[in-house]
Amino acid sequence: MTFNLYHYFDKDVGPFRNLSKLTIEEAEEVSNRIKIDGKAFASRRSNDYMSIRRELEAIAREQFIAKGGRPYNRFPHYMTLESCDWLLSWYKNPGQIVISWEELLEETVSFTYGDLFPTMRYEDGKPYRKQVYTKSEIKEIISQYGFPQEWNSNGSHGPERYIEVQVWDEEVIKRFLND
Repeated sequence: MTFNLYHYFDKDVGPFRNLSKLTIEEAEEVSNRIKIDGKAFASRRSNDYMSIRRELEAIAREQFIAKGGRPYNRFPHYMTLESCDWLLSWYKNPGQIVISWEELLEETVSFTYGDLFPTMRYEDGKPYRKQVYTKSEIKEIISQYGFPQEWNSNGSHGPERYIEVQVWDEEVIKRFLND
């Protein structure tokens, strides 16, 4: 099985901008500017978004390491496994980057079945909640449950709308930056 990974972004800002790489103060300043603008999906985030995000990223990183992962970054960059057109609606001027599954090493990429936030916080007893998967493990999850973007494209069947990819290797990401 081979797949593609998608990164969605606003073309006016550029790809792979990561709030977690900023200080908490800088991240909150950026978040506040997005809220004031009010035109992007991110403008609806709660005031404690960054503290929750950092906590969930730490949990994901710990789980990934426990499974043999070797994250080079403290915080991940985010992508989806296969396309999710819904994410294009998050941005005023949407863009996307596609990376082949083969470009990412097993020990530097993890997955959640759904966005990290609901996956780690939503309480409904589904077996893929609160779990981080390796590259080899996510294949089994896909064979059991399929792709959420296929069976839940409008979000009517729960919070999982795509499989999220956490890329823990900055070197892979650097190849796609235009700075």
